[in-house]
Amino acid sequence: MDVVRESALAGRVVLWEESARDGAQGKTLMDAGFRVELARAQGRIFGDDGPRHVVFAAGFPAVCEQEFEAVRRVAAEAEGAVSVAAVCRGTEADVRQALASVKGSAHARIMVVVPASEAMARVMVHRTAREALDDGVGLVALARDTDDAVAVDVCLADASRADHALMADYANIVTSAGAGTVVLADTVGCQLPAETTAMFTDVADQADDGVVLGSHLHNDLGLGLANTLQAAATGVRVLSSSWLGVAERSGMVATEQLLFLLGGDPARAADVLGSPDGPSLWWSVPDLTRLPAITRAVSAHTGVPLTVTTPIVGTGVGTISTGTPFVHPELFQPFDPSALLGIEPSVVLTHLASARVVTAVAARLGHDLDREQARSAMHWVKERAYRTGRAVVEDQAFADHLDVLTAGRDAP
Repeated sequence: MDVVRESALAGRVVLWEESARDGAQGKTLMDAGFRVELARAQGRIFGDDGPRHVVFAAGFPAVCEQEFEAVRRVAAEAEGAVSVAAVCRGTEADVRQALASVKGSAHARIMVVVPASEAMARVMVHRTAREALDDGVGLVALARDTDDAVAVDVCLADASRADHALMADYANIVTSAGAGTVVLADTVGCQLPAETTAMFTDVADQADDGVVLGSHLHNDLGLGLANTLQAAATGVRVLSSSWLGVAERSGMVATEQLLFLLGGDPARAADVLGSPDGPSLWWSVPDLTRLPAITRAVSAHTGVPLTVTTPIVGTGVGTISTGTPFVHPELFQPFDPSALLGIEPSVVLTHLASARVVTAVAARLGHDLDREQARSAMHWVKERAYRTGRAVVEDQAFADHLDVLTAGRDAP
């Protein structure tokens, strides 16, 4: 049973996770052990329905022996947590190698990359787009004949610059040949949201009902998330993403952002996708409290930083440093970080701190300040921040100052 096709045709979202595979083109390298850990962790977001909601692209076996072994290990050790996929070029040798890397794993898949535009076909295979697509049909049939326990997907590279009618025609033919999904890729990240909508709408309208389309949309113009939501609004349910957005060049839509937007508020997600009366997007509601730990682990392993401005999981989420947000925090945040992500709000001392903020931090550090001491401490915080050129004043430095400030009053 192809659980990915089943999920997509039922209107459920499937995340095609690319941080281990396309993330490598973003100059990151996940070792085999971490790929296994990440696949398992991502599957746990959906419990027993992990394989129906996550395709984990474990790698590109043709890169080298070590990459083949990494994919093979993920297929063996993350089996049952997610659907594991190997990605390959459109050659017979690569297809056979990809099949071998995932052979015997439950819900295993391979994805064959085929150029869809004339320009990309000339560069990748030195043929016309139609000739390249025709070759892809044969490769799908070969894969299905070789090991029919492994699902086969096709990624149409440079779909954003390809002929829509040609892609629709091919999607019909390759699906009849046994393909599970047909992924349309904005390989160079050049699409605007309206263009994304037009591409997926045109191809879907001209394709048969049994065709399952997927998206793979890069972020070169900063529109990866917007374009992915546009694709989803047209009915696409297989959505490629990557933890922290790591992928070739400027990356692609971040898994944590996409998952949060589609899973954090079901009613709002339904409105965004234009399907308020449609089926649920999930077999199992995603556990979003797992997102911060996963992104921290990915950041630590790859060196891709989590910053104060990283959406959803950044170090600024749930933090308060000024007066009005301190008094009315619900007015200054788009969601409850504690309820949805398990991130407890915290008060951070900066040069913007009010006396109330200073008093609250002092209390956390074990000091009960009177009004005069609070004002004095507030002035010290601002002076230190500007003197050091750093907005945040560390707790330890503030605690040392408070010990001096309160020494006279607290002395016996």
